Amino acid sequence: QVQLVESGGGLVQAGGSLRLSCAASGRVFSSNNMGWYRQAPGKQRELVATITSGGNANYADSVKGRFTISRDNAKNTVYLQMNSLKPEDTAVYYCKLSQGISWMTHYWGQGTQVTVSS
Repeated sequence: QVQLVESGGGLVQAGGSLRLSCAASGRVFSSNNMGWYRQAPGKQRELVATITSGGNANYADSVKGRFTISRDNAKNTVYLQMNSLKPEDTAVYYCKLSQGISWMTHYWGQGTQVTVSS
C-alpha cells in the first residue's frame, strides 16, 4: 500500500501564490508517475499536472505558464508551485501516484483545499 499526504493549501488573493506538497510513503516503486488533480464544487475532477519519475511534466492548458510541478525522488515527494492564481483555480487539489504494470495501480491523497478570492 501507498499513503499520500498533501499539504500547503489555503486561502489566497487573486494574483497570489501557493505551493502544494505531497509526500508518498509505503510501497513506492522507483518508477512511477505523480500528479495533481483538482475538483471544484459541482464539477468533475480534472488533471492539473503530472510528472514522471524521470522528470517529464505535463500540464493542463488552463495552468500552463502559471503552475510548475516538480518532484524529489529521494523524498518521494511531488510539489505544485502555483503562481498568478485566479478565482477559477479554487478547488480541492488531490495528489495521485500511479505505478505498476501499465501504470494501472493508483493511489490518491485526501485532498487539500485551495481558495482564491477575487
